[in-house]
Amino acid sequence: MKTKTLITLLGGVVLSLSTLGPAYAQDDSENWPTKPLRWLVGFAAGGSADVLTRIAADGLSRELGQPVIVENKPGASGAIALKLAAQANAQDPALITVPGPIIFPRPEPKIGEELSPVILLAKGPMVVVGPAANKEETFQEVIESAHNDTKPWSYATSGVGTSQHLAGELISLMTGADMLQIPYKGGGQAVADVVSGQVPLAILGPTPVLPHIKSGDLKAYAVTTAERLDSMPEIPTVQEAGYGNYDASQWFAAAISPKVEQKHIDRLNQLLANIIKTDEFQQAVHAAGMLTEIGSPEDLQQFINEDDAKWSKVVKEANLVVD
Repeated sequence: MKTKTLITLLGGVVLSLSTLGPAYAQDDSENWPTKPLRWLVGFAAGGSADVLTRIAADGLSRELGQPVIVENKPGASGAIALKLAAQANAQDPALITVPGPIIFPRPEPKIGEELSPVILLAKGPMVVVGPAANKEETFQEVIESAHNDTKPWSYATSGVGTSQHLAGELISLMTGADMLQIPYKGGGQAVADVVSGQVPLAILGPTPVLPHIKSGDLKAYAVTTAERLDSMPEIPTVQEAGYGNYDASQWFAAAISPKVEQKHIDRLNQLLANIIKTDEFQQAVHAAGMLTEIGSPEDLQQFINEDDAKWSKVVKEANLVVD
C-alpha cells in the first residue's frame, strides 16, 4: 500500500508540474545568442552607417555578453551585404545595417521580405560639398557652373541607387543641370577624392564630411532636407537656394537574418533602444546631423513601407533608371 501510495503521489506531482507548462519553462531568450553575432555593413569603413553601427555593436556586445563583430562588406551599393545577411540561417544569423532609401537595378533582399526588421537607428540629411579649391562659393554658383560647362559636373556618392544618388538625381532634375554620379564603396573613400580635388562635388552623409568642412578642406554648399543641420546651422538648405519643393533624407535601420524567433528580435529591439538613448550614441547621431525615433520592429516596417512608396512615386515621375 505504501508503494502504491508513493507512486500515486509522485504521479500527481508530475501531472501538476506538466499542467503548469510554460510558467516553469525557462525562457532561453536571455541566453541568446550562444556565440558571437555578426553585424554586417555594406559599405567601407568611415561613413555614417559604419560609425553608428560600431557604436551600437559595442554597446550590444556588452549587453548580450557575447562579441558583436562588425564586418564591412562593401560593393554593389550594399547589395552584397544584404545577400549575405539574407542567406544566413537562424542558428548563425547576422545583423545588418540597411541604408535607405535605396533603389537597385534588380530585386535584392528587403526588410519585411528576406530580412526581419529590428529597429530604426537614425535618419537625417545629406550634405552637398566640394573641395576648398572650387571657385564656387554657393549652391547657386555650383548650379550655374554646371549649366555653363560643356561637360557634366560629377559628384561622388557611396553607391549607385543610394539615397545620395537619388538626392543628386533630384537636384539634376529640379535644376536642369547636367550632373554625373561617380559611385564609391563608401563615404570615407568618396570624401578623400573630393578633398583632393579629383571630383568637384559629393553628396554624402554628414559624418565623413563634417570634419573636413570644419578644417576648411571642403566647402559645404547645402543640406538636402527642408531644415538646416543643428550641428552646422550656417549651411543653407537646397530649398533656401531657390528649390522650394526639394527634400531628401537618408536613414539607417538594423535588420536581421530571416527565421530568427520574434522573442529574440524583440529583445534586440529593447537592448538597441537603450543603446540609442545613451550619450555616446546620441553624440554620434548629433555629430552626423541626424535624429533618432525609437520604435518597435513593427514601427520600423511601417516607416519603410511609407518611405518606399514615396520614393517609388518620385522615381516613376522623374523617370529615373538605375543601371
